[in-house]
Amino acid sequence: MHSATQRTDNRAIIALALAIAGLVLGLPLGLPGLICGPIAYFMGRSAIGGIDASGGALGGRGLATAAWIFGIVATVVGAVISLVLLVLLLIQISGPPPQ
Repeated sequence: MHSATQRTDNRAIIALALAIAGLVLGLPLGLPGLICGPIAYFMGRSAIGGIDASGGALGGRGLATAAWIFGIVATVVGAVISLVLLVLLLIQISGPPPQ
């Protein structure tokens, strides 16, 4: 059981905020997902380790788990959107063939 004095690990909260920001901004832009996603992943994994090592003094394991999963999703979404935008840019730059 969780004690009444248990506090949530700050890394879990920050990691989840970064993961959500990376996912939301990565959908239209791509690059923020590639930046925020890996940071959220590693911060979430670190928070899980810290929570497990705290012996019950820290909570937020669910937040940290969600953060590292969303971090993976944000990274993948950012990579796919960035690749699509790059291909569209290259197509636009190349223009029609010379006549």
